[in-house]
Amino acid sequence: MKIAVASQNKREITGHTGHCRKFWIYTIENAEVTEKSLLELDKAHCFHDLSPNDASPLDGVDLLIAGGMGEGLARRIEARNIKPFTTSEKSPDKAVALYLKGLLKQEPLQTQRHKAKSS
Repeated sequence: MKIAVASQNKREITGHTGHCRKFWIYTIENAEVTEKSLLELDKAHCFHDLSPNDASPLDGVDLLIAGGMGEGLARRIEARNIKPFTTSEKSPDKAVALYLKGLLKQEPLQTQRHKAKSS
């Protein structure tokens, strides 16, 4: 299993997932972390700007833990076979450990909508 954790500052879980370009990737075997690496995306690959038909470096991840995301982004992530999970936990390592124990509290998705860009 692979778990991605949105962490733009590389220390805390990011709240605005759509624009996040840094993700900790945890490889899990037998309910234990066996590897942790940092994945840094270029702007074209952040979820906010990524076309649903384009490949993502996060494809193949099973779970995405974030501090917040809207319903639209959650649906786009699910379409990539990635389970979205929002939490108020700030520590990436602690969030993964709690998730693996079934103890990470899931927060509701955000309901705010983006304003249309004016031309």
